[in-house]
Amino acid sequence: MHIIQNTLYVTTPHAYAHLENATVRIDVEHEKKLQVPLHHLGGLVCFGNVMVSPALMHRLAEEGKTLVLLDNSGRFRARLEGPVSGNILLRQAHHRVASQPTFSLELARAVVVGKLRNSRTILQRGAREASDLEEGATLTREANNLAASVRAAGISTNLDQLRGVEGEAARGYFSGINLIVKPQMRASFALNGRTRRPPLDRFNALISFLYSMLMNDCRSACETVGLDAQLGFLHAVRPGRAALALDLQEEFRSTISDRLALTLINRGQITATDFDEREGGAVMLNDNGRRTVITAWQERKQEEVIHPLTENKIPIGLLPFIQARFIARTICGEMEGYLPYLSK
Repeated sequence: MHIIQNTLYVTTPHAYAHLENATVRIDVEHEKKLQVPLHHLGGLVCFGNVMVSPALMHRLAEEGKTLVLLDNSGRFRARLEGPVSGNILLRQAHHRVASQPTFSLELARAVVVGKLRNSRTILQRGAREASDLEEGATLTREANNLAASVRAAGISTNLDQLRGVEGEAARGYFSGINLIVKPQMRASFALNGRTRRPPLDRFNALISFLYSMLMNDCRSACETVGLDAQLGFLHAVRPGRAALALDLQEEFRSTISDRLALTLINRGQITATDFDEREGGAVMLNDNGRRTVITAWQERKQEEVIHPLTENKIPIGLLPFIQARFIARTICGEMEGYLPYLSK
């Protein structure tokens, strides 16, 4: 349990979060572990089997503070917040353009191209830093394959073709990621293909956890600017699925989440002891591992980069909010086409 950037993260199994006067109190096995004034908090994030009292839920909603529920692996489960006003004209425009095949294809294409180009940057950096010439050549070859995928995305004539290009490119990208892990770390962090529900190795468990936190930020970004997070362009609309947040997430998977995962592994900040194996082969971060990753995640979000379009230096954590505004401007016709964030 710790507070980072005014958000309280509760990661201890069976913890109980409840309201005590004007404070949030966290108990574990009937023993007080933490107590913090409510006005110091902007939100509460609970991992796994954490109990939250109804009184605290109501108070958070009344004060406009968000309660997010994630499972043990960090996968998004639910979000509680107060009434949303937003921009009705923007939401109307959003629903209107989402029914237009040409608009949907072009915005989805921009999302995929952004993802592929950022993924290629990761592989190119890995190739430059590789100490083994053969591995460097393999990474360069995979990076070139992603360049071909970018060209294929540019001529895709429908969403199914575009999704096929993205899926094939992702398989090549993840095969290359293994070679960016330092040789001495590979026995513990081999990526055996992308597995999700559940993750079947430590690398998958780590990036799944990071993707869940990124997803939460992207959903917040969409809702903050007044977009309908459920209505996407690349990802199909399904009940309970934040499709637009998933669209927005794509361009940041490699440049924020994967890069952080590689840093944590290669620097030895996360080790095999930070994971637990479950029956059936599932692998999950344990409580200590989650604390390590959450702290690194928040520190990473405070790092500043120069946005290539605005040319302003901004914290990484604000990138999804800036890009969500670009999506909104594209929907409203203020931009000719969506321009994804491209890392260097």
